[in-house]
Amino acid sequence: MGDDLIHDRNAGIERLLEIMRRLRDPDTGCPWDIEQDFNSIAPYTIEEAYEVADAIQRGNWAELENELGDLLLQTVYHTAMGEEAGHFTFHSVVQAISDKMVARHPHVFGDESREKSADQQTADWEAIKAAERAGKAQKGALDGVAIGLPALLRAVKLQKRAARVGFDWPSTTQVLDKLREEAAELVEAQDTLGPDAIEDEFGDLLFVMANLGRHLGVDPEAALRRTNAKFTRRFEQVEARLADLGKTPADSTLEEMDALWDAIKAEEHASA
Repeated sequence: MGDDLIHDRNAGIERLLEIMRRLRDPDTGCPWDIEQDFNSIAPYTIEEAYEVADAIQRGNWAELENELGDLLLQTVYHTAMGEEAGHFTFHSVVQAISDKMVARHPHVFGDESREKSADQQTADWEAIKAAERAGKAQKGALDGVAIGLPALLRAVKLQKRAARVGFDWPSTTQVLDKLREEAAELVEAQDTLGPDAIEDEFGDLLFVMANLGRHLGVDPEAALRRTNAKFTRRFEQVEARLADLGKTPADSTLEEMDALWDAIKAEEHASA
């Protein structure tokens, strides 16, 4: 029966679940898969999520299909280990998220009106989540913000939570003032203090930058990804133009590369 299911391309999720069970079988499975645990698989889960985001950003839908499969495999992997340990199963995980979505959308699955603004729906969503946290005995405003999130994303989530209870600057002006203050403290630390203090002040500056993005309605992660893409695009053009001259960045001066960079930037602005 197992082999029939494994080779049935139309069997859907049950086929994938059986494949994972076979891979984890302590007697006949794959030695590498058998050795894995939640901690060893977690980094792969994070990596696959980023690869999904990368495929979306590049608009590569064929690749997105493949990356979504890789991400789904991570869920199946964790639920297989959870089932082995008696914690949960794939089907209990599906049931839990389905119940959560129904409970959080009473205007779709209940008797509440759908005639709400996006802001009101967001406020209702947060109220439901707050009630869920209270049910889990999460009393602090910052309880439940995952420690394992990327630091910039976690900074934004922490700031949003604090803002809900009134701990926030009322306008962008105060955030900009704080940004100048933290930048000055970083300069002072660089001139007079050691590596730990410099790292501390640099972190403070990044934290305020994340807060500024929140006040401006800018997602810091998305903004930095956009800038990374822009830097990559322009630097690759610098390399290409140097290659046309028979040179590489390694045997070029900073002045030469800066001049090419400025020319490429000007061309982009002219064509925008």
